[in-house]
Amino acid sequence: MAKQDYIPQVPYGTKDILPLDAARKRQVENELARLFLAWGYQEVVTPTFEYYETLKAGAPEESDDSSFRFFDRNGRMLALRPDMTTPIARVAVMRMKENPLPLRLFYLANVFRQEESQAGRQCEFYQAGVELLGAGGIAADAEVVALAVEALIAGGLSDFQVCLGQVDFIGGIMADAGLSSIERQNIKRFLLERNMVGLTELLTQCQIDPDIKQLLQQLPMLHGKMDMLQQVRGRVKNKISQAALDNLAEIYGLLQNYGIDRYVTFDLGIIRDFEYYTGMVFEAYTTGLGYPICGGGRYDRMAAAFGREQPATGFALGIERVLMALDRQGTGVTQLSQAIYVGWANGQIPLAIAEVRRLRLAGELVELALQPQDKATAELEAKRRGSRSVVYVG
Repeated sequence: MAKQDYIPQVPYGTKDILPLDAARKRQVENELARLFLAWGYQEVVTPTFEYYETLKAGAPEESDDSSFRFFDRNGRMLALRPDMTTPIARVAVMRMKENPLPLRLFYLANVFRQEESQAGRQCEFYQAGVELLGAGGIAADAEVVALAVEALIAGGLSDFQVCLGQVDFIGGIMADAGLSSIERQNIKRFLLERNMVGLTELLTQCQIDPDIKQLLQQLPMLHGKMDMLQQVRGRVKNKISQAALDNLAEIYGLLQNYGIDRYVTFDLGIIRDFEYYTGMVFEAYTTGLGYPICGGGRYDRMAAAFGREQPATGFALGIERVLMALDRQGTGVTQLSQAIYVGWANGQIPLAIAEVRRLRLAGELVELALQPQDKATAELEAKRRGSRSVVYVG
């Protein structure tokens, strides 16, 4: 291809963020940072890329590897971070081991995953999230869920629902059924995909108790409030699943104390798309989007990969998904903040600069003309640029 025929394009799954969207993104990020700080969380920033073996250390062997990988000049494999949980677990264990527990950390970051082309999925996307490390129990889980709700509100959303699940509930049922590891993985895959046809066909082939088979088949429909939880409890016999239901009920009780229980419901069919979750999990959905805008849960085994066992829980929120939801709900920002335009006559730029400094010190947004103009031209230019007013130094 001739050089003059080349048309520059951004790589698949990436995009340019233009001024209006960049301003909206920054506004949401600033609101979230203020909220996280108010809850006692401290910001951390980790490298955009890490050694590949470091990122794999925090992920189970069977997990899908969607990372972007490359080699440094010494031949060591590196990867762009596919999430922030693993890097923060590394930082907590290796760089903050002298800090008193629990650690409350938050981040605002871009992450990278090789994704299929579909709505709501990018290869580079932006997240805000928190990790609460070194704290087990329902108080930590309830804090993370409550903070996720407050984060969605701070981001500008009002119409959303947070769905709580528990991985041990499903794990206990499958263990009770005596399913093979392959059958368990296929069931998890169908639940993740919400593939009812595939789930039904698989369970038809499994030689398990009919009551357990029926319960597994109904998992994607098991969502509701406390009455649903109580009904399901009467249908499970194994102690692991019963303990998982008790855990959810206790967390919900604390969420009532936080005053945000109206945003919360139970969904016992939730299977998060990472294999490292060990207890409570949750996802948040909003009107107009068919995929979660926020998700997280408890992951107590990850830190051990870096040399210290400690419980942990947290969540990540998709910044661009929040902005998309705001657009679809008609509550997004439609224009940039309008500046004052300062024009000046020939030889008057020193006075114009002085006026610009005065206005900016007063908190105004100001745009200075870079060439001398007559007043009529300055007014036309200000209108063309969308300025809210004109100051002319003549």
